[in-house]
Amino acid sequence: MTIHPTALIDSSATIHPSAQIGAYCVIGEQVTIGAETVLHSHVVVKKYTRIGARNEIFQFASIGEDCQDLKYRGEVTWLEIGDDNRIREACSLHRGTAQDNGITRIGNRNLLMVNTHIAHDCVVGDDNVIANNVGIAGHVHIGNHIIIGGNSGIHQFCRVDDYSLIGGASLILKDVAAFNMVSGNPAKSHGLNIEGMRRKGWSKDTINALRQAYRLVFRAGLTKDEAIAAVREQILPHEPLAQLLIDSLNNSQRGVVR
Repeated sequence: MTIHPTALIDSSATIHPSAQIGAYCVIGEQVTIGAETVLHSHVVVKKYTRIGARNEIFQFASIGEDCQDLKYRGEVTWLEIGDDNRIREACSLHRGTAQDNGITRIGNRNLLMVNTHIAHDCVVGDDNVIANNVGIAGHVHIGNHIIIGGNSGIHQFCRVDDYSLIGGASLILKDVAAFNMVSGNPAKSHGLNIEGMRRKGWSKDTINALRQAYRLVFRAGLTKDEAIAAVREQILPHEPLAQLLIDSLNNSQRGVVR
């Protein structure tokens, strides 16, 4: 274990022997830091936070702070961070609230670029890239393999589903369906995240099938129920990934960006 002599660490904190804690870090009560995690200088981990293995957290990040929800009255709530995440300078990640599940969750292998804010009760999945100055409001669910462009804002309670892409400086007021590429203020759908699919090595057959599914949902003038039925009948039997698009429509409480 390497702990700089200027770091302040609460006696209730648990730090793995292989972790590194830089100069002037502050580690508060009931904090757990996993194997090979590195905190560069001036990181604050306030309290009630569990950080997994092999994370790297850069200077001036604020982790596990009390949330900004005006209903918060000091209840014990948590922030949980998985493994292999990179959290860059000045990011702020807040704990949950008693009004939700009492926990904010960050998954694995995410890159949070400079000054990202993740508010109370958010759930962030795996393998996401969240660019500089993105603000994610409370209770937002972010799926997996998503890119969110810099200076974007996401309204509270929205969902952003798997393999989608949000262009820079976008305002997200509704849910973003799986595979969609959206941008603007307010955001609109501009088709599928085709380049992301190609980079992942998906076949032409898969991409073409998802294109057909997209047209049925967003361009054919069908109601939600009609579109789901059409995708389930025409696309799903030969392309299982279409289920993610069906799930997006079924799970949406705010309507999807179109």
